[in-house]
Amino acid sequence: MRKLLVPFLSLCAVKAYAFEPFVVQDIKLEGLQRISIGTVFNYLPIKVGDEINDDLTSEAIKKLFTTGFFKDVKIEREGNVLVVFVAERPAIADVSISGNSALPTEQLEQALKQIGLKVGHVLDRSVVTVIEQELQRQYYSLGKYAVKIETTITPLERNRVNVEVKIAEGESANIYAFNIVGNTIFSDKKLLSFMELGGTGILGGRKEYSKQHFAADLEILKSYYQDRGYINFRINSTQVSLTPDKQDVYITVNVTEGNKYKINKIALSGTLIATEDELRKLITFKEGDIFSRKAASLSRTNINDRLSEDGYAFANVNLSPTIDEKNKTVDLTFFVDPGRRVYVNRINIYGNIKTKDEVIRREIRQMEGDWMSTKSIAQSKKRLNRLGFFDDITVETPAVENTNDQVDVNYTVSERSTGSLSAGLGYNDTQGAIINFSISQNNFVGTGNKVSVSINNSSVVQNNTLSYTNPYYTEDGISRGFNIYKRKFSALEASISNYSTNSSGIGVNYGIPMSESDSLGLGLSYDNTEIIAGTTATQELLDFIAASGSSYANYKARLSWSHDTRNKAIFANQGNLASAGIDVTLPGSDLEYYKLSLRYLQYFPIAENVTLLFNTQLGYGKAYGGTLSLPPFENYYAGGSRSVRGYDSNRLGPRDPATNNPLGGNKRVVTNLELILPNPFAENSKSIRFSIFLDAGNVFAENQSIDVGELRSSLGAALIWITPVGLMRFSWANTLNDKPGDDTKSFQFTLGSTF
Repeated sequence: MRKLLVPFLSLCAVKAYAFEPFVVQDIKLEGLQRISIGTVFNYLPIKVGDEINDDLTSEAIKKLFTTGFFKDVKIEREGNVLVVFVAERPAIADVSISGNSALPTEQLEQALKQIGLKVGHVLDRSVVTVIEQELQRQYYSLGKYAVKIETTITPLERNRVNVEVKIAEGESANIYAFNIVGNTIFSDKKLLSFMELGGTGILGGRKEYSKQHFAADLEILKSYYQDRGYINFRINSTQVSLTPDKQDVYITVNVTEGNKYKINKIALSGTLIATEDELRKLITFKEGDIFSRKAASLSRTNINDRLSEDGYAFANVNLSPTIDEKNKTVDLTFFVDPGRRVYVNRINIYGNIKTKDEVIRREIRQMEGDWMSTKSIAQSKKRLNRLGFFDDITVETPAVENTNDQVDVNYTVSERSTGSLSAGLGYNDTQGAIINFSISQNNFVGTGNKVSVSINNSSVVQNNTLSYTNPYYTEDGISRGFNIYKRKFSALEASISNYSTNSSGIGVNYGIPMSESDSLGLGLSYDNTEIIAGTTATQELLDFIAASGSSYANYKARLSWSHDTRNKAIFANQGNLASAGIDVTLPGSDLEYYKLSLRYLQYFPIAENVTLLFNTQLGYGKAYGGTLSLPPFENYYAGGSRSVRGYDSNRLGPRDPATNNPLGGNKRVVTNLELILPNPFAENSKSIRFSIFLDAGNVFAENQSIDVGELRSSLGAALIWITPVGLMRFSWANTLNDKPGDDTKSFQFTLGSTF
């Protein structure tokens, strides 16, 4: 319309103000307010000294109109002076959007900017219709066909306007019927069961229609067939019909299933780089298997990843199928084009305010000047995540300007608080209320070193500790740490038994990396412990004191191994952790005993934001030499928020017949199965984790064997929240097989403080 209107107005203006040709001696502009004189002269095809005529004035008017700056243009003659009169279109002073909830304001504003409606720009009133069409398109994609949009333009002083867009979103159209036509191998019920729009809503009602979800469902449908051998499956057509009241839609999908095909031959072609045998091991299917689109795609990805390890980061692997219709087989050929080998020019680090560059760089496995390896880059990101120093880490690999075989690797980090402070704000289900003061800094002044000073006082424990760890004591990653402590412990207040201990000691420990995922630990320490029996102490404790005394000086050694492939130190959702350790008092100590510990933890990603966690921990202790039994203060206990939730802290296992207090045991079994779910309170929050769990565990005395039937179990839900004032753990559990005498506790929580 605008293209037709401009020439028409131009002809009208020329006709109204036609004049005899003349040579322009000067040009005057009238009516300008915001548009600069230079801008007008830039578009005006007439200059001083030109001979003016009707054709030239017509062209000048047309060009000024097409700028979109003016709503009216006239040209007149005053002697040999050309006078150009313009009326500017108003400028947009403000754009406001109201009534929207299904779509964020930022998204709608971005859509309006793309059609030219933004603050400071000239308003073209013809764009009002376009505004409504664009916003309708946005809402129609969500199935909101009843949306109503009203645009109001309010004039302001100085030739400005406010644009107000009012939206009445209406309800989303529901799916009245979803039909699939042409399927004979799989029923409608089967196919609709895994499609987003095919089932029912959360409360059993009909699903709301969404264009995006429908497109995703079509891709799911196609993948379902092609993953099961139907390589020629196709979607012939789709129809989405809207009822007159715009409240319901009917969906019909017409398909051709085709035949099922098996794989006859698998071939590799092109420049392979790696050996053919090595690449064939990366192919996830074999000859004779049913064709699977998913397996084929995974095989391509595996080959691409392998080539990228040698610097061919932009390799192209294409899969070409040759179909034998007669035998219902398919030959698959992987064509490998490695492209150019890419090298890393610079590794840049951004966003680290506190953490020193060297702390980050020593975790990076990609080297400058070496070829680019996506595996090394990903491993570097994983190692940085496991430090626990950062909330978020992003990696970009932009090409170096004026080169075709070099990239920079840019790591951008978002630092989290790595310090913690507790000052009288604490509670847990084991110690109760805690009066404490502790400072812990896992990234001390940005060096990556950990320093901790704590003075914790509760009715159960009075613990004073100073510790220091340097994770890179040597350049090749050997860590060294020291700790000094003094500790008082009341078993009576912990609901265990009537005794207390006073301990103090000093120790040194080393960590030795064996590979990217494996490390060894070695520690030596000296510990002095005094045990004080209460008036109602158990006979077991009194017998131990009678045999071994009440004060002990022990030299301890610890040897441990760990294998850690978790993707994060906090709130991991991939990988596993396996560890084993032995703590032993050395010969010549007052007490001679050892304790073995085993742990295995595995994350199984199930879907986006859904992860299954399996965790099991085993402990075993035994005396040797002249010591008759494991010291009572070294016994294992179970129950509480850190082991078997739903049972009171430390209350599982053998009991003293006289006092009914738990005795603990020398064997401990705890296992947890946890389903980590999307956050129901704040989607994509990195500070909250919600889960449902199944716990089981118990402890067993030295004269007992581990009896699976004696494991106590519970089922419940848990929430962990990293808040500005500390780490909070909440759990609610229902015990499944508690027995008479067991102490249960459905709701449990702990609270600390961080900064």
